[in-house]
Amino acid sequence: MPQPVNAELGQVSELFMLLASIAYVAALIFFVLDLVRSSTTIGSLETRLAEEKATPALAGVGARGGSTSTAVPAGPATADDSMDYGSGPRRGSARIAVSLTVLAAVIHGAAVVTRGVAAHRVPWGNMYEFCTTGAFLVAAIFLITLTRKDLRFVGSFVVGLVVVMLCAATVGFPTPVARLIPALQSYWLIVHVSIAVASSALFTITFAMSVLQLLQSSREAKLLAGKADTARFLRLVPSALSLENLAYRLNAIAFVGWTFTLMAGAIWAEQAWGRYWGWDTKEVWTFVIWTVYAGYLHARATRGWTGTRAAWLSIVGYLCIVFNFTIVNIYFSGLHSYAGV
Repeated sequence: MPQPVNAELGQVSELFMLLASIAYVAALIFFVLDLVRSSTTIGSLETRLAEEKATPALAGVGARGGSTSTAVPAGPATADDSMDYGSGPRRGSARIAVSLTVLAAVIHGAAVVTRGVAAHRVPWGNMYEFCTTGAFLVAAIFLITLTRKDLRFVGSFVVGLVVVMLCAATVGFPTPVARLIPALQSYWLIVHVSIAVASSALFTITFAMSVLQLLQSSREAKLLAGKADTARFLRLVPSALSLENLAYRLNAIAFVGWTFTLMAGAIWAEQAWGRYWGWDTKEVWTFVIWTVYAGYLHARATRGWTGTRAAWLSIVGYLCIVFNFTIVNIYFSGLHSYAGV
């Protein structure tokens, strides 16, 4: 006999989710503050270096009565491309932001676990749970990667997306804790949806990197043209090429996961509906996402699609994921329309 849902524990999960959201917002504030403070500090340092280099030259030339010229230092255009954690300067705001993100992720994880315990199943049986669990994995993967690479520069974008996902889940898809309908009571829910959530979390991080790559690429082009640096916060960000290379590697890992998602979905469909493929709207868009990222990987590896073209393909792929999760789930009817919108 199935165990009854624990509604009180479900309310505790919602409270944890609220506390995690508050901690994420605080972390976001400190990440943004770090960008502002660090870019200002770098700008002041470069100005001081320019003055120190220019003053002796001007004094020497003036004594001889010759013409004057101003020395322009190269200065650090971008952060250290090695992105080794701990190799950069100590930044108090960034350290606080990371600590708050860790705290938020711990509370968030407790919210996800208590939701699953309250329902006596895995906590990704509807859109609310998919979104909240996906947001948790985005934060967790970001923090795990942070132990190897200094990705604090992307923290404001990643944590910002986590906050948006939690707001969308709470406001757009509020769903009380409940048991699964018979169609979802399968071990394939654990395999199929868990891999989809993890892959989507990786795609979220690479989306943020691709956006930063476009911004950094535009800034680098302006600097080469001799124009003023109007985006000083990007001095904390590695070069566009480094961002592209890291995003490509993470996209390749996520693509493998999405391939398994597509395969597991087909196997589950055969067991549930008696066919592997039925051109259901959700199935079609899952394949569209796979095709876009396959094209991205192929074009970059064999066709030389690098730079901004690769970044735009990565962004288009993520927009397809967002469309699949929101528009397809809400407005298109099909065999997947029982996911508890």
